[in-house]
Amino acid sequence: MKTPLLAADEPHPVIHERPNAASPYLISCDHAGHRIPRSLGDLGVSAGDRTRHIAWDIGALGVARALAELLDGELVAQAYSRLVIDCNRPPTSAELFTTRSEATDVPGNRDLSTAARAARTAHIYAPYHACLSSVLDTRARLGRPSIFVAVHSFTPVYLDHIRPWQLGILSGEDRRVADPMLEFLRQQSDLCVGDNEPYRIDEKDHGIPVHALARGLPHVLLEIRQDLITAPRDQRSWAERLAQTLNAARTALKF
Repeated sequence: MKTPLLAADEPHPVIHERPNAASPYLISCDHAGHRIPRSLGDLGVSAGDRTRHIAWDIGALGVARALAELLDGELVAQAYSRLVIDCNRPPTSAELFTTRSEATDVPGNRDLSTAARAARTAHIYAPYHACLSSVLDTRARLGRPSIFVAVHSFTPVYLDHIRPWQLGILSGEDRRVADPMLEFLRQQSDLCVGDNEPYRIDEKDHGIPVHALARGLPHVLLEIRQDLITAPRDQRSWAERLAQTLNAARTALKF
């Protein structure tokens, strides 16, 4: 008898909190956890590497939860490691089941069968995106506006390249949230803030393009340098700063 991907006592892949929140903010966190289903073992990755950035966005869930509280927003996050399946990649992406992340091999993702890929997609990837779609559909049906905010974190050094930014403000062609956020931060702080740095939203991404751009929703993807948000107190501090900045953008939007 085949072992199911997720045992009955393992957590549901979707974290959905504050469904009755009153504000327009929907906070997503694609890489919130580093859990690997027991049925997959360790994917051939060491215990140390399974807690590094290659496995999850360190500190992002703590910031996202605090932001949802401060903004009275709704939160949808994904609890399993991106090494299992990357929920911010299109379903046809070669990076959906990565075999090498940064300089680390992931042997458990090599030569995956069609059935193995389908199981991870059905039990982790699909429920997460179905929840986001359902939440946004419900809000639209009720005539409730939505501002989509994705929370991620990034490494201070990537393949020996130092990243000077403390925060990245990422957007697609819709700059309704990004521009007033950047303006507010430039006036109110001395942070080193990247405009579509250290990444940019493009065809490699899935969350913002599918759930925000395709619906015409105001949106932003926040990338916070992970060494600044490892401790809960720092996650809260950053959430307070970002909540103030997002509310300034909302005021500029008249939303």
